[in-house]
Amino acid sequence: MRDSMGIGVAVGAAGLAFGTAAVTAGLSPAQSVFLSLFMFTGASQFALVGVIAGGGSLVAGALGALLLGARNTLYGLRLADVLGWRGARRALAAHGVIDETTAVTLVQPDRESARTAFVTTYMVLGGFWVSTTLLGALATERVSDISAFGLDAVGPAIFLGLLWPRLREGDGRTRLTALLGAGLALAATPFLPSGAPVLLAASAALVALLGPDTEAGTPAEANRPEEVRP
Repeated sequence: MRDSMGIGVAVGAAGLAFGTAAVTAGLSPAQSVFLSLFMFTGASQFALVGVIAGGGSLVAGALGALLLGARNTLYGLRLADVLGWRGARRALAAHGVIDETTAVTLVQPDRESARTAFVTTYMVLGGFWVSTTLLGALATERVSDISAFGLDAVGPAIFLGLLWPRLREGDGRTRLTALLGAGLALAATPFLPSGAPVLLAASAALVALLGPDTEAGTPAEANRPEEVRP
């Protein structure tokens, strides 16, 4: 709960940047808050307002947002087994499947802890994201350059902090996958629109298909919730 609250507050503060960007692109404060409340995935939200700000159509912006949000579908497939919810609770949890909730959930040692981490991160991050979006939208006329606060670096920094123990303790294939993914993202950044390099970097996971499976007892296996191990 402590880690989830810290992540929720820190990353949620980045909603200031989105609120400002949305209003600058021509959205009203109400529309900005609506996106943060119902869309609730930062990269897709920024992609949508970026297209609108550049003069693109709403359809083009929506398609780009859907493309960037596709990774959440893959997260959902993994979290469905980890959390083990059914019915209405599963449908509600689907709304909260994003980078941060997935990362903090998958490092928990058992199902009960995973559920606590997911719910806490979802509630705290969601609440702060919507609140700071409203603040950023209303303060746009008074803050000329919200990027000066460096809020866009908060999310990636926290995500790297969550992944670092696995990179440090993982085997050679884990490190190779991480390095290849980072290399692909960096190489593609000058040529592809924002968010697309991250999707391309996911192809580095294909390295996991090469060679024999990792032995039981590795950190990756040890981090899986006990109740959902095969």
